[in-house]
Amino acid sequence: MANLLPFAHTRFAEKIARIRAGTYSTGDFMIADAKDADLSGGILTTGRRRDAAGRVTGNRTRPEFLAEMRALVAQDCIDILLASASNIEALADAGAFAGSRVMPAFRANETTCVWGNLRGGRYREAPSRPHRGAALAHARAPLCLYSVTFLNDPGRDAAALEAYAAFRAEARAEGILHFWEVFNPNIDIGIEAAGIGAFVNDCIVRALASLTRAERPEFLKVAYNGPAALEELAAHDPSMVVGVLGGGGGTHRDTFELVVQAERFGARLALFGRRINMAEHQPALVLWMRRVADRAVLPAEAVRGYHADLAACGFAPDRDLEADLRITEEVLKSAATAG
Repeated sequence: MANLLPFAHTRFAEKIARIRAGTYSTGDFMIADAKDADLSGGILTTGRRRDAAGRVTGNRTRPEFLAEMRALVAQDCIDILLASASNIEALADAGAFAGSRVMPAFRANETTCVWGNLRGGRYREAPSRPHRGAALAHARAPLCLYSVTFLNDPGRDAAALEAYAAFRAEARAEGILHFWEVFNPNIDIGIEAAGIGAFVNDCIVRALASLTRAERPEFLKVAYNGPAALEELAAHDPSMVVGVLGGGGGTHRDTFELVVQAERFGARLALFGRRINMAEHQPALVLWMRRVADRAVLPAEAVRGYHADLAACGFAPDRDLEADLRITEEVLKSAATAG
């Protein structure tokens, strides 16, 4: 059974208590590094190895991937580190979390739609189904993620929720907390793109209505489906803490803009995987994400500051500054921050 006591003084524990108490303020927005990509596609998902000048020289090995995680925990800027159960175990064995205020978390399951990064894989073309590989009894962290993909299909969605119910019972028995990731549908479900946010919101609220306080997730992790959908979900139930997932890579302006809009429209966490893992210099990017979340700088200022940091490190950026200042993701454009 996971022991919660060593993690009682993590920033996560302190911040989520303030959020639930209705005293959220600047500085309480949480940043999670989602380093669980190895569960989505194996070898290539650990990211790109870089030399001293920031040039890509190949793909990271698992030890190099773990080293990136250790560096971010040691930097002490993120609030949560999410990784596969095996990598959390390796980090715990190495003492990465000893005395740290970063909360470790592991992915407890994978809906099959996340397997799409496998070379030659075609899993995203098929309706997503639940799958759970991690054994909670051997967990080395007190917090885990459980994901569901709703497909507007009564048989598949009922099966997904029944699997979630079985997981919750086991998690309670093992003393493990969880947060709930709800993906957008991975196939055509007969709803126009503009209506997906409302569909997902309704699925979440309908499912949580059956859960007592002891069964509820610590927070939600959802796709950013635009300002209206996020604001609706966050405002519906103040006791339900909402976080946004990072999704695709995009530019660094997209990354910082997503943090700003998430916070502005009611989210209280950003859980970013590829956006951090593919960055030229991960600690520098996370530091600027923190400044943006704390309203110390605007997204465009953060892009310029990040590029200045890369130059100071002797790193060549993947994109020139002008290109990196552009907002490329449509969902971010309607509420883009000036400057």
